[in-house]
Amino acid sequence: MGLFFSSSRTVRPDENRPLLVTSAGKPGSMWSDGFGTLATRSLQVIIVGVIATALILGMLQLTVVVIPVLLALIVASAAAPLMAWLRRRGIPSVFATILTLLAFVVVLGGIGWLVVNAVRDQFDDLSKKAQDGFQSVLAWAESLPFDIDQKQIDEWVGNATDFLTSAQFGSGALAGVSAVANFLTGLVLMIVTLFFFLKDGPKLWEFLIRPFRGSDYDRAVRVGHKTVQTFGAYLRGTASVAAVDAIGITIGLLILQIPLAIPLGVLVFLLAFIPIVGATVAGILAALVALVTHGWVIALIVVGIVVLVNQLEGNFLQPVLMGRSMKLHAFAVLIALTIGTVLGGIVGAILAVPLTAAVWGIVQVWDGPNTPARWARRKQPIEEKVDTVTAGTPRSAD
Repeated sequence: MGLFFSSSRTVRPDENRPLLVTSAGKPGSMWSDGFGTLATRSLQVIIVGVIATALILGMLQLTVVVIPVLLALIVASAAAPLMAWLRRRGIPSVFATILTLLAFVVVLGGIGWLVVNAVRDQFDDLSKKAQDGFQSVLAWAESLPFDIDQKQIDEWVGNATDFLTSAQFGSGALAGVSAVANFLTGLVLMIVTLFFFLKDGPKLWEFLIRPFRGSDYDRAVRVGHKTVQTFGAYLRGTASVAAVDAIGITIGLLILQIPLAIPLGVLVFLLAFIPIVGATVAGILAALVALVTHGWVIALIVVGIVVLVNQLEGNFLQPVLMGRSMKLHAFAVLIALTIGTVLGGIVGAILAVPLTAAVWGIVQVWDGPNTPARWARRKQPIEEKVDTVTAGTPRSAD
């Protein structure tokens, strides 16, 4: 694409080289000024945004595949040190993978057995106490300053009964059956994918990065290593912190003789994988059970135990177990949680933080093992620049 210029030439006073101008007196390229640069950057941002949106929408349509693969990748990254240790002992990859999977099955099966037994043994007692607690809540509601008569309560109960017997609830139940089927499909896919990630993870990544050459190949190797390192550190650190939280809160619930203490402890462990809000939700549920079964005084004590354990974990344990590689600003974590929850619900909230940490880790090794991408490098503050210049300038004599 050519441009036609007039034969007129102008010379700037401070330069010896001529500047070509058009017959209309405008620069030869309309993209060379500041506004043209802004337009170019805006167009690039729009293109990147469209591609990212298309990828996200595509993944949302394939959540049955994407989520199990991501979960398998995170679990395989956490088990990478164990796999490496078994291989160094001369155990073939197949047998090392089987042993690792069996370890996961034993741990998860043991937790499930504890929960089922606790619920089965305490269900009748909890049901009776829940009914008594509900009646006490109704009696407390009648003593409020504003009127809530029995007619209103009966109307609320009737509305709830009508909803449970309505077609809307039936369609929701059918949707629940479909969700269970999708869950089982995703679980099977996750187990199969986890097997291959554990057995041939390095080989699979090596196959994917074969088209790269030179510095691009080195960058791809760094990206893969950093992603596995970040995912593994996140899952191992979070699981350790969640276990300490669950054990501490469970001990407090057992001392106070709260029903379903062990299932509540398991719930605390699971919800701890959702940063910021998980611990709050677990504490609310434990306090509600204590309120229904033992009254508001014990419920407040449970809240105090939950707050104390979370403060000890957040201020002392988490910085040690999670390490510096997982340090994300609270604002970044909050934004990631919001986006993940909107896009993927609870699973999205669980995956949002490790994905964000992995992306930031990739940025940190983009230009070298310890060299972040150019735009992400820490700049020297203006105050430090002024001090440096001032220190290097000789002082004038008085």
